[in-house]
Amino acid sequence: MASAKKSATKSAFKPLEHVVYPAHGVGQVQEIEKTEFAGHELELIVVTFPKDKMTLRVPVAKAKSVGMRKLSGPDVLEKALTVVTGRPRVKRTMWSRRAQEYEAKINSGDLISIAEVVRDLHRGDDQPDQSYSERQLYESALDRMARELAAVENIERDKAMDMLAKSLAKKKAAA
Repeated sequence: MASAKKSATKSAFKPLEHVVYPAHGVGQVQEIEKTEFAGHELELIVVTFPKDKMTLRVPVAKAKSVGMRKLSGPDVLEKALTVVTGRPRVKRTMWSRRAQEYEAKINSGDLISIAEVVRDLHRGDDQPDQSYSERQLYESALDRMARELAAVENIERDKAMDMLAKSLAKKKAAA
């Protein structure tokens, strides 16, 4: 890369705005930069993911096609919290197939799909323990949901986890 400079063109994403990148979850746009690569000028959205200590550069032209999006609105957040309190819908297929479906839902970046994974894999104190892979998927989905909830509500991740725990407790009380 020869040079990098700030861009003045319009992008759907603005610096310091939180965004969701499907494969990595919630990140923050640092800047929109122009850079020359292989003789072509590219506009890149620079997104940082502090939890993962990672920086991602996404071409502005590809942002939509890779599924990068703004944070969910309050209505989508409310629907996701409602989904979490619902009854689990576990298919009677092999675990490996279900695990692939759960992984795909988590990596879709769609908050409702992630909430479905949390709902389906949540275990109450009175239920049998999860396998290691179930626990990993559950914790991954829960973390993604908590980070988006925290960014939307402008609260700490721990407070978002508490909110989710309360929603999951409502589910137990309703059962």
